[in-house]
Amino acid sequence: MLTTMERALGPMPAQDAGMVDWVATAGLDETINRAVEPIANAVGGAIFSRACVGDGLSFSMSGACGAGETAIPLIVAWLLLGGVVCTLYFRFINFRGFMQGFRLMRGDYADAGSPGEVSHFQALTSAVSGTVGLGNIAGVALAITIGGPGAAFWMIVAGLLGMSTKFAECTLGVRYRQHNPDGTVSGGPMYYLSRGIAERYRSLGGLGKALAALFAVCAMLGGIGAGSMFQANQAFAQFHKVTGGAQGPLEGMGWAFGIGIATLAGLVVLGGITRIGRVTEKMIPAMILLYLAGCGAVLVVHLDALPGAIALIVSSAFSGEAAAGGVIGALIAGFQRAAFSNEAGLGSAPIAHSAVKTKHPATEGLVALWEPFIDTVIVCTATALMVVVTGAWKIEGMEGVAITSTAFATVFDWFPYVLTVAVFLFAFSTMLTWAYYGAKAATYLTGERRWVTNTYILLYLAAAVVACTMDLAQLINLSDGLIFLMAIPNLIGVYLLLPVVREEVDGYFAKLKSGEIRPTSG
Repeated sequence: MLTTMERALGPMPAQDAGMVDWVATAGLDETINRAVEPIANAVGGAIFSRACVGDGLSFSMSGACGAGETAIPLIVAWLLLGGVVCTLYFRFINFRGFMQGFRLMRGDYADAGSPGEVSHFQALTSAVSGTVGLGNIAGVALAITIGGPGAAFWMIVAGLLGMSTKFAECTLGVRYRQHNPDGTVSGGPMYYLSRGIAERYRSLGGLGKALAALFAVCAMLGGIGAGSMFQANQAFAQFHKVTGGAQGPLEGMGWAFGIGIATLAGLVVLGGITRIGRVTEKMIPAMILLYLAGCGAVLVVHLDALPGAIALIVSSAFSGEAAAGGVIGALIAGFQRAAFSNEAGLGSAPIAHSAVKTKHPATEGLVALWEPFIDTVIVCTATALMVVVTGAWKIEGMEGVAITSTAFATVFDWFPYVLTVAVFLFAFSTMLTWAYYGAKAATYLTGERRWVTNTYILLYLAAAVVACTMDLAQLINLSDGLIFLMAIPNLIGVYLLLPVVREEVDGYFAKLKSGEIRPTSG
């Protein structure tokens, strides 16, 4: 997922963070950071403010609470509330619609004549490429360091709830998408906020347009920082570190790495969602399988400790022995990791899912159930089991990706290089999808013009090159805040349009039951 280094990896020495040891020109970095810092602090303070629960209830804009108080990030509570509401409102659609989503993803109900650009599977892999990222590798380890092994249990719970949010927002994305004259499709919260709210509540049409514009601006600007700059920067950081750091061959070569990753990304994203879908349907399964294979190797080596690790994760979730804050600390750490990882409620995924070939909006909502399941329940859980079973999370002075790398090294000394490949693929895949998200947000604001799309993508790719040579901490903090700000207008729209989603899903299942909709294969 798209988190800053501080939240994804925790406070780290500069050589581990990999954000300063190859910096070529500190002067420009410092100028940009100073200019952006007041804005970043204001946005970040508002979005990542916390409720402090102790003897009473107070709020902290700085994110710090007093001694004996437990900090609850308000944005995490907002995202979690969305999952709870959608799960209950749709009568546990995350469970009862799960297998139908698999059948759709497998192509059992494929209809070549349906409007759209990509298959259900391609839409899913395109969206998953934007969520399965560095947070799955480093952020999970950080969550366990902070909240203890029990955080992994609550992470899974939050992932299951997030499935219902993804169902609702992706169904709306297809329902209110726009079919363009050139055959392409534009969709996402920008369209169901502006079109959907105006259609359902005529008096709130102006509010819907304002929420849509806010969402689009945040997606466009936040995507450049967190989708392009952060991912490229941290991919280079890992390569720089494993090749020897300041004494290695990549010292001072950040610009070359940036040009390389930007060129590869450009070859894909300039082809639109159709090409992104074709690439991700092959890359994402291979990428995830590579990482899971690495995790599996670690678990096999430590197989005798696996039952005890699972028991520890479950017991710690309900005991007062978490690393910080007891049960509440474990719960918050787990929920935060899931929310930051699978993006359920942010509204990003509906932009990709809206391009699917289907006549029934609820079908893509059902397919989207698999996105948080893959991201959080499978990939994040694999990381959690690995760091717990090896005991790497208990090593003093080690945080984030260093913990995951240490767990990998328990198999072979060279095994962290497998992690390096996974880091690159995770970062690269995230760059692809967020370039598309940002471009669609830009064209919503300016109109469907090809030059707008291409201009945005070129700026997006140029930012990746710059990011590999500089430390732009405040800019990344700002973009991170903008991305999570997307959740506020998005979930307001989802709540207002819940009846529309229910009409879609009830109508779809009724047609399945009556036989009006039948499998086309299998």
